[in-house]
Amino acid sequence: MNRKQQSVIEYLLEENRVMKQQLNASGKKLRLSNVQRRSLAKKAKALGWATLQTYASLVSPATLMAWHRKYIALKYTGKREINTERQQEMEVIRGLCIKFAEENPDWGYNRIQGALSNVGYEVSDTTVGNILRANGIIPAPERGRKSNWKQFVRSHMDVMAVADFLNVEVWTKRGLVRFHVLFVMSLAKRKVEIAHIGCQVNGGVMEQVARNLTDAEDGFLRDMKYFVCDHDVLFTKEFRSILEGSGVEVIRTRVGCPQQNGYAERFVKSIKTECLDHYIFLGEKPLRRAVEQYVKHYCDVSYCNIRACA
Repeated sequence: MNRKQQSVIEYLLEENRVMKQQLNASGKKLRLSNVQRRSLAKKAKALGWATLQTYASLVSPATLMAWHRKYIALKYTGKREINTERQQEMEVIRGLCIKFAEENPDWGYNRIQGALSNVGYEVSDTTVGNILRANGIIPAPERGRKSNWKQFVRSHMDVMAVADFLNVEVWTKRGLVRFHVLFVMSLAKRKVEIAHIGCQVNGGVMEQVARNLTDAEDGFLRDMKYFVCDHDVLFTKEFRSILEGSGVEVIRTRVGCPQQNGYAERFVKSIKTECLDHYIFLGEKPLRRAVEQYVKHYCDVSYCNIRACA
């Protein structure tokens, strides 16, 4: 968080404090609608308890969490029994309305109504609006200006690659040595390429890796526009400059937010639990062989799964 963002937060907190003082002085009580409570509860859940204790000023963190349990988590409890066929259909329509709105921020009520009609559900645009407002989802113009990271990734998946390092301990003549494995993944096809395996990774190595990845003929990133990585010091300034000089925008995830590079994190977990954790490697060659064989298996399985879901 930079200084300007912190200043904005401090101003909004002060503004809320002044507003509460004015309400208390006039003897009025702040009254929120159900839609406003749902909206606040949804945003509060994403922040977490610790952050709410610092920044929540309108109502207490406990109240926000209580609202979340009541309004957001209620749909998982199965508390209300659905008896009629129309009620069951409306539950499906409600879920589709929310799904269409969240996945397509620029879709208005009429566009969502049309999408519902395409899949066999006839409702009015007024019904669509009522459903979205009841679930704290704002109208299309404002919703479109608040596109989140998940929506950005989904919209650019065909031209986006992610990368990360994983570490493996290997027995060598010098004893136990940590090897670094750098992999790059194309999100559209879940294709993975091992960019480098070695016990020493420095600026020169990373510059050569960048040149290999952006090679005009067979570079892994030749058709990519975005490259997502974390703030690991091994992704050097020179490495990023070579990528950007080839037309690939480097997007570095926020510190402490591994979920922004979730596909890469998931691959690290998969290769460790399904392969690397089951072996003791005596040298670099067995490690390379195991990683290469697993990547081939992973790409084949992932490709089949994507085709099956298409």
